Amino acid sequence: MDRVLMAMSGGVDSSVAAALLKKDGYDVIGATMEVFPDYEQRSEEEGGCCSLSSIEDAKRVAARLDIPHYTLNFKEVFQREVIDNFVEEYSKGRTPNPCIVCNKKIKFNALLDKALQLDCDYVATGHYAIKEKKDNRFILRRPEDLEKDQTYMLYGFKQEQLAKTLFPLGNYKKDEVRKIAKEIGLRIFNKPDSQEICFVPDDDYQRFLDSNYPDLSMSGPIYYYDGEKIGEHEGLHKYTIGQRRGLGISMNHPVYVIDIDSENNALIVGPRDHLKSHGLIINKPNWLSIPEIDSELNDILIQVRYNSKPAPGKVIPIGDGNKVKALFAEPFQAVTPGQSAVFYDGDIVLGGGVIDESIN
Repeated sequence: MDRVLMAMSGGVDSSVAAALLKKDGYDVIGATMEVFPDYEQRSEEEGGCCSLSSIEDAKRVAARLDIPHYTLNFKEVFQREVIDNFVEEYSKGRTPNPCIVCNKKIKFNALLDKALQLDCDYVATGHYAIKEKKDNRFILRRPEDLEKDQTYMLYGFKQEQLAKTLFPLGNYKKDEVRKIAKEIGLRIFNKPDSQEICFVPDDDYQRFLDSNYPDLSMSGPIYYYDGEKIGEHEGLHKYTIGQRRGLGISMNHPVYVIDIDSENNALIVGPRDHLKSHGLIINKPNWLSIPEIDSELNDILIQVRYNSKPAPGKVIPIGDGNKVKALFAEPFQAVTPGQSAVFYDGDIVLGGGVIDESIN
C-alpha cells in the first residue's frame, strides 16, 4: 500500500482530497504546516491557510477520517524562503506572488523532504490540477473545473517533484467537492475558500510591511512619463503596475502607474496606453512538461496573472537558455515585474518564470 503525506490546510479541498485518497486505498498521513513567524502570531479565531484555527480544523478532519495528523514547524524555512523574498521583491519595486514561492520552496520541497522522512511514497495537495505521464515525462494540465484552476501557481515543479505528487481533485468540480464533504460528515463542507496571503492579516500587505519593515516606507518623487515631477509617493511598496487609485495626485485625465524605479526611489505615471507591453523577459525559466528549449516556441498561450486570460504569443530563448523573451501576438496590458508568466500549450503547462521586465 502506497503511503501519502497529505498537505491539509483545514479547508474543504484538502480535506476531501484526503478522504478520496483513503477511499482509493492509500495509507494517508495528514500534515499541516505551521508557518507564521513569531512576530505575526494570530488568535484562534483568525482564519486563512495555516492559521491556528485552520490547524485545529485539519486535526478534527483527520480524526473524522481516522488518519494520523502532524503539525509541522516550517517557520524558519518559510521566513527565509517566502517572507524574506516577499519583502525583498517589494524593496526592488516589484510585485511578488508569495503563494507561487511557497508551492515551489515549501509544499513541494520542504514538505516532500518530510514525506521521505516518514517513508511516504507521495505528497498530495488539494490543488485543482491534473498530472499525467506522456512519453516518459510527467505533464501538468488544467483541471476539470477551470474556475478553480491552480496550475498557474504550480509551474515551478521539477520533474522529480511532480513524479512524487498527487492531485486528487483534478477531475472534480468545486460543488462536487463540497457535496462529498457534506456526505461524509465534515463540518467544514461550507467553509469559505481562503483568498488572502496566509501570513498577511486581512490581506493588508501594506500594513504588514509598514509594521514589520518600516525602512520600506521612504517617500520619493512621482514623475509624469515626460519627466515632470507631479507629486510625492509614500513608499514604493504601496504601488503596483497598472494602479490608478490611491496615487494622491490630481490631473485632468486618468493616470496609472506605468513604472517603478526602485534605483531612484521614483514612481512613474502616465496614460493608460503606456501600460501596453509587447512582451516580457524571464531569467531562469523553469520547464515542466517539456525539456529545456533551444529554439522558438510558437503558437503558445502566455498567462501573466493568476486570474487573467492567457494571451497568444511565442517564447524565444536568449543565449544559453537561462533567459527567455516572450512576445505577445497583440500588445498586452499591465505586465508586472515580480509576477509570474506561465506558458501553456492548450491546457498543458509548459513552464514559466518570474517576470524580470516588460518590453514596452
